[in-house]
Amino acid sequence: MPAIDLTEYTLIAYNTGHGSDNKIHDDGIAQKFGFSGALVPGVDIYAYMTHAPVLHWGRDWLEHGYMHVQLAKPIYDGDKTVVAAVLEENGKMLVTASTGRGSCGEGEAMPDAPRMPSHTKIKETRMPDAERRPQADEATLAVNTVLGGREDGPAVGEHAEYLVSVRENLTIYDDERLVHPGYILRRANMVLRENVLLGPWIHVESWIWNLRVLGVEEPFTTRAVVTDNFERKGHLFVDLDVLIAARDQEPVTRITHRSIYLPRQIRENIL
Repeated sequence: MPAIDLTEYTLIAYNTGHGSDNKIHDDGIAQKFGFSGALVPGVDIYAYMTHAPVLHWGRDWLEHGYMHVQLAKPIYDGDKTVVAAVLEENGKMLVTASTGRGSCGEGEAMPDAPRMPSHTKIKETRMPDAERRPQADEATLAVNTVLGGREDGPAVGEHAEYLVSVRENLTIYDDERLVHPGYILRRANMVLRENVLLGPWIHVESWIWNLRVLGVEEPFTTRAVVTDNFERKGHLFVDLDVLIAARDQEPVTRITHRSIYLPRQIRENIL
């Protein structure tokens, strides 16, 4: 069977990061980095892209699917964004999120998650007080550093607003009272910035294993450990192994989450 082009999905991007402590989502700071304006958060671009596998595979993908997403170019607030997908002969789905400037997010989705890298249980560690967070650097984000866990109550109170913010129109989340995978991935960003002090920083890539659905009435916990800290093209990157678990017991999602936590422009005092 030849590759199949699936139905495209068009939306107008929205910068949910406006006003956050990550100033890469602020027009003035982002422009100093050479961008045209504030960046739409990468976790929201992933949220846009999940429309394609959920439309095609439905709840099955939310229960045991997989996606790898790379964020190659920025999407800006107000951009007309097209999510396109191609189902290959081998059953994998190639997903892109594109604007008039070309492909910005590129991903590969699968209906059944491949074997995860060897992960161990992430031990429970307390989140630091906000005012006592250490500066993010090669020591505070050293490999094997266990980050403080984040506790979330049920998503039900804010989930409808979240769906609007990421322009989701699939009814499965309301009909079956399920948490959107983008809402879950957003916790990987939160657990990083709530453990260390960061300047402008950029989420660039994620590998996501869906292990079961999360209901909007279920509380959940985010735990993370640093698995890599490296330099590339002058930027400092950090990789996190992130576990989302319902009631801190039942694994919902496992994530490898990659971010530039210290951009070259700041390290070299260009800004």
